[in-house]
Amino acid sequence: KLGLGMGITSGYWKLTKVYPNKYWADYTLTDTGKKAVTVSGGGTVIQWRPSSATDTNYFVTVTTVAANHLKAVNVQSIQSETLPGVAAAMSAQYNEVVDFAGVPKPLQDIATSNPGNQLSTDRSADFALVNGAWTLKAIN
Repeated sequence: KLGLGMGITSGYWKLTKVYPNKYWADYTLTDTGKKAVTVSGGGTVIQWRPSSATDTNYFVTVTTVAANHLKAVNVQSIQSETLPGVAAAMSAQYNEVVDFAGVPKPLQDIATSNPGNQLSTDRSADFALVNGAWTLKAIN
């Protein structure tokens, strides 16, 4: 619900229909919104359909038109590793986070202000020394 309100305030979508149960609604992307996000499943309408007026687990997904990428931060625990068929190997732990470069600030705020959004993941990577250069072998 917080993200829906932020999207209205930012001019990305507008409330176009409230259903008789008073908690279902349709939000239509504005011209600004159509340039900034896409609705999962296609179309230009965000269909808000929680199971009840107090449903705090319901969500919808919109995707930014501007490509956002993942980046590795907080690389730590670099250590020697044993990998099958590899003479020299290393592993590292890191956080994979969404890079919002190029995404409009209001959309960044929507993404970072809503507690259900997953913006980072703990990962580990394995590297092998191949022909004198470290090569990524796996990400877990």
